[in-house]
Amino acid sequence: MPALEVAFTWDGRPISPAPRVTLSREGDTLVVDITSPRFGAAPVPGPPARHWKLWEHEVVEVFIAGPGDPTEATYIELELAPSGHWLALRLHGTRNIVDDDVGVRATAHTATDTWTGQLRLPLTALPPGPLRVLATAAHGPPGDRRHLAHVPLGGTQPDFHQLARFTALALG
Repeated sequence: MPALEVAFTWDGRPISPAPRVTLSREGDTLVVDITSPRFGAAPVPGPPARHWKLWEHEVVEVFIAGPGDPTEATYIELELAPSGHWLALRLHGTRNIVDDDVGVRATAHTATDTWTGQLRLPLTALPPGPLRVLATAAHGPPGDRRHLAHVPLGGTQPDFHQLARFTALALG
């Protein structure tokens, strides 16, 4: 699968430099590789671990949905911060969390201006196919937060749970 460039604000304005997300299959594991500029947000406190409401920090997110309309589709939300903190959720229907601790392994490494990270998830944790994906990022303080996506999302405010905007995902 080609890399997903998270190169738009949620409403379609191009940005640069942009986070990059690559999804691949390694045996029975989904591997999500992230390369991103550091946007200067304060790190998540504490050592790297699962962190609830990670979406309120500097973060790259990957949403993977199965078939169906938003009220019925099952999808996974994977999040990783430059600090190595992660969150992995399973949802059934838009924003309806059914599992808030999906097993994932996460690593992250920071440099001066960039950070890289990796999430590893068993393929059995994914919804049934055909699969669709949305890669996103967010950073900045409340009131001045910037929301990014690999495709423009539209709408009147940022909303990463627009399953109709997800693009096809082929893992091979």
